[in-house]
Amino acid sequence: MQATQTTWTSTVVEHHRLRHDLAVVRLVGDFVPFEPGQYVDVSVPQNPRLLRRLSPALPPSLDGKLEFHVRTVPGGWVSGDIVTGTSPGDQWQILEPRGTMSVDEDGPDVIMIAGGTGLAPFRSILLDLSRRPNPPRVFLFTGDRTPRDLYASDMLYLLLQNLPWLTVIPVVENVANPDWTDEWYERTRVDVGFTEDDLIEGSLPDVVTSYGAFTEHQVLVCGSAAMVRATLDRLRDTGTPTENIQFDPY
Repeated sequence: MQATQTTWTSTVVEHHRLRHDLAVVRLVGDFVPFEPGQYVDVSVPQNPRLLRRLSPALPPSLDGKLEFHVRTVPGGWVSGDIVTGTSPGDQWQILEPRGTMSVDEDGPDVIMIAGGTGLAPFRSILLDLSRRPNPPRVFLFTGDRTPRDLYASDMLYLLLQNLPWLTVIPVVENVANPDWTDEWYERTRVDVGFTEDDLIEGSLPDVVTSYGAFTEHQVLVCGSAAMVRATLDRLRDTGTPTENIQFDPY
């Protein structure tokens, strides 16, 4: 007989639309026993039969707090509904946590490579490490298409002020923003974050591997399937040992 999968119920308490294609959703409900860096499948009321894989952006919380960063993907019914149609009071079903991506707090320096909302599990790990007495040094490469797409630059900038062991390298494919207006960006923009002088222009795999091989590091990669594949290829080509690299399969 097949075992019944455990599910937990969580209720949306906040839905913040940050870009035309991106939202942050905060929930409170059952305690979900995941590890920082893991992901879960979620069922939302707009499409309850279609599961969407999401990584919590907060470490486990005994009072049941969860946060997810969601960007629409082409043809993605669930992601589009989450970004545009989520409301406080919606109930989500959270399925068993999966994945093994993690940081050994007693291990060597850490390289995190985040494409877009692939930043979410790394934020969970960073906040968890901030509770540790002697975390390793962490170098976080966070990349997206344009400066406007770096949706969490203000949050990362503030983290930098409080975590002396953290270095953030923001990467954009193009330093110029698109010439069309994103009303959600205009509503939420603040004067805290990285300036144009802080940005490195180029593809995330190219910029990361320009620093050479990471032979003595813990290397974590998260993002779209295409971004992860390209980054893994470049890391291996430039000499980073496969056994040093962690990523979640797609």
